[in-house]
Amino acid sequence: MALNLPKTTELSKTLPKKSIYEKFNMNTAAKEKFDADVKKLVILNEISPTTMNLTKGANVESFFVLLVNLKTETFDEKNIVLISKLINQKMLFILEYDGKTRLAVYHNKLLQTNWKPNDEHKIKLKGLNIDTVWENIIIQVSGVKIEADRTLDEQLEHDEIRQKLQKQIDELERKAKIEKQPKRKFEIVQELQNFKKYKLF
Repeated sequence: MALNLPKTTELSKTLPKKSIYEKFNMNTAAKEKFDADVKKLVILNEISPTTMNLTKGANVESFFVLLVNLKTETFDEKNIVLISKLINQKMLFILEYDGKTRLAVYHNKLLQTNWKPNDEHKIKLKGLNIDTVWENIIIQVSGVKIEADRTLDEQLEHDEIRQKLQKQIDELERKAKIEKQPKRKFEIVQELQNFKKYKLF
């Protein structure tokens, strides 16, 4: 799996799972859950002023690219979040399983791309300092489109609210279709119309 990152950033350093178990004092059950998902961890790249012609950011000094070989496609996202907490650095994850990969970053929550065949993912390092490059990584992985007068965090929060609202609308539409009692059906339709008033687009 390659993202066509500069050779100067390459590390290829294996991260033992044992270090994660020890860091978090994981009990046997937690270790088994982690081991059931994760096969191997390899730090592939370091993006920093020492590896690229970039200046240090005000918030981000560097970030790493971590390959996570998975044992299952239906992995527990908590295990990926756990890794990001262990390293305590900004991380671009390459999650790999059975010839497919998805990219992920942790930014208040885990953001991910869809699965694609190996080597189809591309990442552009856009920006003159690490802050800007990292923000552009988040934008590329999340697929967020930042609207006028919004910051990245504001747009991500806005999109999350919109997604939750859409989910509630879909559920009410489903209930309205199957409801037999006219009075209850009318109540659901009224509730649905109220939700649609506040739909954020």
